[in-house]
Amino acid sequence: MRKPTKANNTKGQSKLRIIGGDWRSRQLPILDLDGLRPTTDRVRETVFNWLNFDIPGASCLDLFAGSGALGLEALSRGAKECTFVELNRAVAQQITHNLTTLKASNGSVINRDAMAYLNTPPTAFDVIFLDPPFRKGLLEKIIPMISEGWLKPNGYIYIEKESENALSCLPNNWQLEKEKRAGQLTYALYKVIT
Repeated sequence: MRKPTKANNTKGQSKLRIIGGDWRSRQLPILDLDGLRPTTDRVRETVFNWLNFDIPGASCLDLFAGSGALGLEALSRGAKECTFVELNRAVAQQITHNLTTLKASNGSVINRDAMAYLNTPPTAFDVIFLDPPFRKGLLEKIIPMISEGWLKPNGYIYIEKESENALSCLPNNWQLEKEKRAGQLTYALYKVIT
């Protein structure tokens, strides 16, 4: 999640729009919390164009799920399953509620810290969405953990980061497939080369 400072900073609810797939144009409520920054429609459209042929049938992990925008979009576009990991209890409950609204039995929500989750025995995923809170040094800690059995051979990892972060911690077998910049945000898709 893009970490809210406190749950009592709730201002109400905003809407998340699914932009493609079975649930295209569906609008779902998301909590309006400080620090919660769902991936924009424009960025999501680009990312899922990049992954167009790889999402159907894929097992996905939305780490730092936040609004769940990336995982919900993946499920809408035919992912076999998606695990959402979210630390904030209220935000995790909202993702669960949205999955129920969509009648999506192939999504599961884990209300847990991302690093604690990655310290459990790994499950290999086809696609991992990684969009942690900015400027906390989390990518440098998380990426080596993901490399320990969390990605299938030829799997993909999508990363959103602040543009000034050079990401010197990338494994040698992660090949950059696509990268774009939108203001202070850089987003990139990597593939695990076996």
